[in-house]
Formats: sequence, structure tokens, C-alpha cells
Amino acid sequence: MSNPFDNQQQLITNTYDVLKRTSDSIQRSNIIAYESEQVGTEVLSELGEQRESLLRSTRRLQHADSDLSQSRKIIRKLNREFLYNKIILSSIIFFELVILIGLIVIKFIKF
Repeated sequence: MSNPFDNQQQLITNTYDVLKRTSDSIQRSNIIAYESEQVGTEVLSELGEQRESLLRSTRRLQHADSDLSQSRKIIRKLNREFLYNKIILSSIIFFELVILIGLIVIKFIKF
């Protein structure tokens, strides 16, 4: 026959073992949760730094775009001025040729 005290002692031992394993499991879970929190904190910090870097890059690109727009306007203005100067120079050369031809014609007509 089995002694009720032995059964109770066995039950207490089993319960203690289960509690010990559960406690160890909870402790390991807490360690893993803490490590995960540390990794998460580091990731958030890195993401914040990358966000700032992207914002700085965006501002620099906007500034560069503004500079390029200004440069395009200046180049268009220079092209217009070049065209006007070319037209004026061509007109001056044309009138000088007309005057030269006119002088040559006048000189030969007088002789």
C-alpha cells in the first residue's frame, strides 16, 4: 500500500520542479525581452540618425535644384544676349558692305 504522505511528498516535489522550470523559463524570457528591448532601442536610434541624414540630403537636393534653376535662367539670358549680339554684328557687317559697295560704285562712276 502506498503511503498518503509519500504521494503528497511526490506531488509537492513535482509541483516544486514545475515551479522551478517555470521560474527559469520566465527568467530566460525576461532576459530575452531585455535584450530585444536593447536591440529595438539601438534600431530606433539608427533609424533616427538615418532620418536626419535623409532630411539633410533632401534639403541639399532642394538647394541644388534651386541653384540649377537659377543657372538655367542665366544660361538662357546669356544665349539671348549672344543671339542679339550676333544679329547686331551681322547687321553692322551688312551695312559696312553696303557702304563699301556704294563707295566703290561712286568712285567708278566719277571716273
